[in-house]
Amino acid sequence: MQQYHYQNNILNLKVKKSPFLVRVVMFGLAFSFFLFPVLGAIFGIAEGSGLHIGYFIAIGVFSIMGFYLLRVSLWNTYGEETIQILADKIIYEANYGWFKDGKKEFDIKIPEFSLKTVGYEEDNEGVLLVVSGNVEIESVVKIPMFQLEKLILTLQNVYIEVSDSL
Repeated sequence: MQQYHYQNNILNLKVKKSPFLVRVVMFGLAFSFFLFPVLGAIFGIAEGSGLHIGYFIAIGVFSIMGFYLLRVSLWNTYGEETIQILADKIIYEANYGWFKDGKKEFDIKIPEFSLKTVGYEEDNEGVLLVVSGNVEIESVVKIPMFQLEKLILTLQNVYIEVSDSL
């Protein structure tokens, strides 16, 4: 499976989905972190113990943990990075499926495309690096090295064509 798609100066890097059982457990835990504190507060109040500040603290803490776990679950299921490469800037955006991060713009002069190995050595995976002066953009999506090397060659050739046409 090819994890990237490059067309019209837009590079899409897709996350390889985690195993189904892992995703089910992560989504189940994420929703439980939202649901159980609220249900606990409702049952506590219904039992007659009154409204306590502890309920709000528990709901707040577990909601933050649930949101983080939901975000990780969504990334491992639908995660995608979009990198738009223009002549003088790069626009980066992370897409979690249900929501997106804000777009980040980086001014560049002459970008250098390279790779960085990540994970275990036997996995033979890496991430894309784009360096231009003091700006460094590191992708999060792990891609097999042979695909990454092919992608870097494509990006270098395309950027040379774009800069020559200006």
